[in-house]
Amino acid sequence: MKLRTLVAMICLALLGLQARAGGVAPHHMIAAANPYAVKAGLDILRQGGSAVDAAIAAEMVLTLVEPESSGLGGGAFLVLWDPAKKVLTSFDGREAAPASATPGMFLDAAGQPRKHFDAVPGGLSVGVPGLVAMLELAHKKYGRLPWATLFEPAIALADKGVPVSHKLATELRRYPQIAAMPDVKRMFTRPDGALVAEGDVLKNPELANALRRIANGGAQAFYTGPIAQAIVDKVQHAPKNPGGMTLADLANYRAVERKPVCGLYRARRICSMGPPSSGGISVLQILAMLQRFPESKLQPNTLSEVHLFSQASRLAFADRMTYMGDPAFVRVPVRALLATRYLRKRSLLIDPTRDMGEAMPGALPFHFAPQPPHELHGTSHMSIVDDRGEVVAMTATVEFILGAETTADGFFLNNELTDFSFVPTRDGQPVANAPAPGKRPLSAMAPTIAFDQKGHFLIALGSPGGPAIIPYVAESLVAMIDGHLYPQAAAALAHHVEMNGPLFLEKDTTLDALAQQLSAMGYDVRPASNEMSGLNIVEWTKEGYVGGSDPRRDGVALGD
Repeated sequence: MKLRTLVAMICLALLGLQARAGGVAPHHMIAAANPYAVKAGLDILRQGGSAVDAAIAAEMVLTLVEPESSGLGGGAFLVLWDPAKKVLTSFDGREAAPASATPGMFLDAAGQPRKHFDAVPGGLSVGVPGLVAMLELAHKKYGRLPWATLFEPAIALADKGVPVSHKLATELRRYPQIAAMPDVKRMFTRPDGALVAEGDVLKNPELANALRRIANGGAQAFYTGPIAQAIVDKVQHAPKNPGGMTLADLANYRAVERKPVCGLYRARRICSMGPPSSGGISVLQILAMLQRFPESKLQPNTLSEVHLFSQASRLAFADRMTYMGDPAFVRVPVRALLATRYLRKRSLLIDPTRDMGEAMPGALPFHFAPQPPHELHGTSHMSIVDDRGEVVAMTATVEFILGAETTADGFFLNNELTDFSFVPTRDGQPVANAPAPGKRPLSAMAPTIAFDQKGHFLIALGSPGGPAIIPYVAESLVAMIDGHLYPQAAAALAHHVEMNGPLFLEKDTTLDALAQQLSAMGYDVRPASNEMSGLNIVEWTKEGYVGGSDPRRDGVALGD
């Protein structure tokens, strides 16, 4: 048994949680990144709360226990299914650039792009946080319990203290340059000067006070007043890379309800987040291009599956980096990218015997210059189903580990603006994902809900992982639909990641045995020893809901 699995079980025992872990839950279920967050969400479901209510409670706890991945200072995308009203919708809480942003904000004095990690810490990389506004918008439409009630678990834990997780302790040691930043050092250093270790109990009274303000005053208490002032002060006076965010930037932020993107795979309807996330379109493209191949060729982690999936992924990533951006600023050809005829033509480029090499984007009317990917893995996902069948798939983020490595009122600020292209033009052509005031940077997050042939809920899933989110989610869907894997097996499946470059195979897994054959097919095969997926999956079965949580992180899936 892995150490983190044992630690999660001990946490659940200490929490007194008697829900069904790894079993079938007939009424409701939540799968999320940390046992404390799962308990908070599950308690809300037991009180008759909606899936949105449970997501809010769980995310507030994640701000405390998984600050390296998501929280108040970041953003999120949420896809929701309401079976009573037959409504499928999504909510965009992506961070936005402040009014001070310019196309060349990440260029140096010589007009060259700065090194990515040099631009991450401080204030320049911080986007206006969107999480709180998005959750309030979703709650007004789909919440059932009072807003303030949903903050009580996180406030109590922040006052009482919680043990440092395996993941947080590991990340602090993996990135010593982050641990040396003033706010990080202040928050995660023992009295003797050493970094905190797994199991050390940490309190966060600053966060508790911020949560109380938001619980009592709603999103307005976050986007105006003392919390907003604390954010602006930290951004403008950051020890590295100060930025220009103002109180007006925060006050003017708005979350957006959007129509999800949908497509068919093996007669299942797959729906996910649309722009400004590229995740949903790219997942749907991969699946559509694999549709013509038989299930027998797409069995999990076989040579044929790795190859065919990798080819489809190459083609999807080529389109992603050329055509996608914030739809308020660039014309994203969503219909054209998902058109059956277009994707069938793209699929015919796949040779079942050889790697195609670097894929080129398809020929579409609205052409932009391509950009290299930058998104990293400071992200978290949860999947939830409540007693009435309302489904939430939500992916939240602060971008990199601990975001911009600076805090305001006990929570970490995001570094989401480094998801923009550092180069605004290439060869005289504009880049779709160039920075601009008020613009939302391109994302790969792909919270996804799948339905059966009759339109009934089937699967909710998503993952962190930066641009690798796209293959993580698509691989899991192929594994569950074609390979008939249950959620836990799909979440634990060894990863192969092809983003139109080298082919990464998760090290020390069954994929090792395929490396030589894949190299012979033309791939530049490289081992990946640090896959940062965090899949959380809930599936409906005839017996009830079944969940799965990625063993690479600290999460669990529980229900009643």
